[in-house]
Amino acid sequence: MTTNTTSQPSPKGNNSRQQLIAVAAVVIAALLAINAWLLYKYTQAHNAQTALTTQLDEATVLQEQLNEEYYQAKNDLDALRTDNTQLNALIDEKQTELDAAKERIAVLIRQGGNSQSARSEISKLKTQMEGYLAELNQLREQNTLLTDENRQLAQERDGLRSNLDEQVQTNQSLNQERALLVSEKEQLASNNNNLSRQVTQASAIKVGSLEANGQKLRRTGKPVTRRDAENVDQIVVTFNTSINEIAREGRETFYLRILNIQGETQAVEQMGSGVFTSATTGESMRYTLKNDIDYTYRETPVQFVWSPGQQFSAGKYTVEVYNKGYLVGTTTLVLK
Repeated sequence: MTTNTTSQPSPKGNNSRQQLIAVAAVVIAALLAINAWLLYKYTQAHNAQTALTTQLDEATVLQEQLNEEYYQAKNDLDALRTDNTQLNALIDEKQTELDAAKERIAVLIRQGGNSQSARSEISKLKTQMEGYLAELNQLREQNTLLTDENRQLAQERDGLRSNLDEQVQTNQSLNQERALLVSEKEQLASNNNNLSRQVTQASAIKVGSLEANGQKLRRTGKPVTRRDAENVDQIVVTFNTSINEIAREGRETFYLRILNIQGETQAVEQMGSGVFTSATTGESMRYTLKNDIDYTYRETPVQFVWSPGQQFSAGKYTVEVYNKGYLVGTTTLVLK
């Protein structure tokens, strides 16, 4: 009879196995915890990387958008430049403002985390530049209009200046012609005056048989000739008019001048003395007496009586006779 005997594990071996299993479980649990922690960290790092990448991508997009708006605005500003100094100065001012805005927005983009503000600033910059461009375009149009008006005014000015130059030349020619005419007229007038004076002088009626005598009035009123000054009451001047074919018939006036020894004209206004103009010098001359006669182309006797009612001085007296302002006869009288 056969007996089967089965081996049973010893209690010591069972304990070792259980310990091994326990250690393995702890290790596995630790590994699982480590894996979970690593997975968490990886997830965090991935999310941070993804956020950073997203932020960088957005910053890149914003920077590109900013650059696009900036260079577009810069090109638009440069396109508005003309030869107008004031307009170009205003464009330079707007360009400076554009550069400052670009730098300010670039700082916001680089700082990150404020993309909304950056987008808002870019939008404001675009709106601001559109306003600048509209303003500058309006100024440019106004400048173009002013330039056209100035050009038209310059053309009108040149036309007026040309017309003025022509008018000045015409006036100068007219003035020269007028001056020539005036000169000719003056010369003609001078010639006419000279001719008139010559004719007048030629028509002056000379006198002949000119005599001057001192006279004393007797009680009967009859005059007698005297040479002594103390016995002379009056000076009598007589002459005959000559025949002058140039003179016209009619009234002729003869002026008598009696000059004393000092060369002074004897004259008393109340006795008919006065003033006439010398045709030779144009000066005013006092006369002693004047006498009007009717001239008829024949010798006519004329007499002057100068009786001033005062004592005559001794000496030589000069007697002059004038007609038409010209001296036509002269003589002297000596009283002792």
